[in-house]
Amino acid sequence: MGVSVSYISKVENGKLHFGDYPSAKFIHKLAAELKADEDELLLADKVPPAIRKRIRQRPDLFRLIAKMDNRVLDQLESTLNLAD
Repeated sequence: MGVSVSYISKVENGKLHFGDYPSAKFIHKLAAELKADEDELLLADKVPPAIRKRIRQRPDLFRLIAKMDNRVLDQLESTLNLAD
């Protein structure tokens, strides 16, 4: 995988320092190696459970949102605020 055993241990045990978190490239390689869901690995322990649950329910929608530029996100946010 191109990383040390101690780094893997820190990832597994949540003992990484700020800035040491795995890159998206590493997560991609790890998911392929483990035959695991890449998105699940990226979300693990970084997203609150309620949000993680919604992402799992609608992954295609969240991928679409992630691709939006700031202008479109601002429009979406404005629309959602009007609905309140």
